[in-house]
Amino acid sequence: MLLVVGDSLSAEYGLKRGTGWVALLEQRLAQQKIAAKVVNASISGDTTSGGRSRLPALLREHKPTHVLIELGGNDALRGLPMGMTRANLLQMTRDAKAAGAAVLIAGMQVPPNYGRKYSEEFASLFSDVAQAEGAALVPFLLKGVADGPDPVAMFQPDRIHPLASAHPVILDNVWPVLRPWLVAAPARVR
Repeated sequence: MLLVVGDSLSAEYGLKRGTGWVALLEQRLAQQKIAAKVVNASISGDTTSGGRSRLPALLREHKPTHVLIELGGNDALRGLPMGMTRANLLQMTRDAKAAGAAVLIAGMQVPPNYGRKYSEEFASLFSDVAQAEGAALVPFLLKGVADGPDPVAMFQPDRIHPLASAHPVILDNVWPVLRPWLVAAPARVR
């Protein structure tokens, strides 16, 4: 069972239900006959602090074999300390592993107006956490969406939330890491 803990990018903010990348993932799993149940516990506006506080109850309730963490973007948008974001991602990864689940972290980047140093440090914190904890990594969830030739065309008017037409691209960013990761289910630690 795959538990997705994310923010508006995974919670279908501004989209018709069933058109976001997590719903498309469920369809692809069914089409490819990969028996994996997906629970989308994403909440629009969530931060890594919110995810960290919600995760223990979600782990107890759903007992996932896999946890995908898609959080951090709202931390940057709110100007939260990067050290706090890192600590929260580390703790979430450790909590999920302690519950017997494998972890996949979906990386995020910030717009260039945040400055080069901040942008580089923010992008690297996801890979740093994944490497430190032996978690799988999707380096940039919005690759081909936010950094495409005409990124504005892929977003809702707020320029933060992707249109439904961008969600197949998001799924294609996740799929090469997620598919083999789900097929090779880890041994439970419990």
